[in-house]
Amino acid sequence: MNPAVHYIDIVRVGPSARASAPDVVAAEEPLEIRLAGQPFVVIMRTPGADRDLATGFLLSEQIVREFGEVSRMRYCTDEDGRDTDNVLNVWLTGDAVARAQAAMAGRRHVTANSACGVCGRRSIDDLMAGIRRVDGAMTASREVIGMLPDALRAAQRTFDETGGLHAAGLFDRDGTLLRVAEDVGRHNAVDKVVGAEFASGRVPLSEHILFVSGRTSFEIIQKAVVAGVHVVAAVSAPSSLAIELAREANVTLLGFVRGRTFNIYSGAERVVP
Repeated sequence: MNPAVHYIDIVRVGPSARASAPDVVAAEEPLEIRLAGQPFVVIMRTPGADRDLATGFLLSEQIVREFGEVSRMRYCTDEDGRDTDNVLNVWLTGDAVARAQAAMAGRRHVTANSACGVCGRRSIDDLMAGIRRVDGAMTASREVIGMLPDALRAAQRTFDETGGLHAAGLFDRDGTLLRVAEDVGRHNAVDKVVGAEFASGRVPLSEHILFVSGRTSFEIIQKAVVAGVHVVAAVSAPSSLAIELAREANVTLLGFVRGRTFNIYSGAERVVP
């Protein structure tokens, strides 16, 4: 059974009658991430790729900076010795231990939801103080950019069943889809993609395009900057703070990508004919 969906009974109302019918909806469940047994964050997510989600979240929060700092992960067990799929324990090593302790003691426990905002970051200055601007000569052609919406949509298998999930796709400069993730939250989908690439030793993602369904908000640009992504594109609009951060971090930000038309909000020099 696909953990990303739930099967339910509904009443479907038509022009002249109504009738009971089965339906499929996107699953949304809490994932509690614990650091060495201590609660750290609760994320509302679509089950699946939880380890990638946790890794990507810890990277974007700058708790881990190298994958070797993630020692191990395992689901917690209940009194019967069975895994509890909604509680994931993460053990860190090296300097990440001190960063985690400082984050938990000096800042706050992070609580996110499917419409997560800044996640405790209060300003662009706070974010940019801990990471470098995205610099590089990577370019993307207008033709490739125009291909991205259809390519991502074709890979959204769970969306085909439910119509209720966002997606994030990682593409190379030629428009080849390298990795895709779906989730009820756009930021969760980005964390899953980035976390999987980070665990495979492929961060920074300086030669890649991140394409997301829906709008682009601050936290998506935040995660892209930490992962070293040069180009972020979306089918809908960016927020004002996303644009401000993209310009500050030198990320190329594209919105309303629909066929060969789109808007460039920052980094226009990376888009070539």
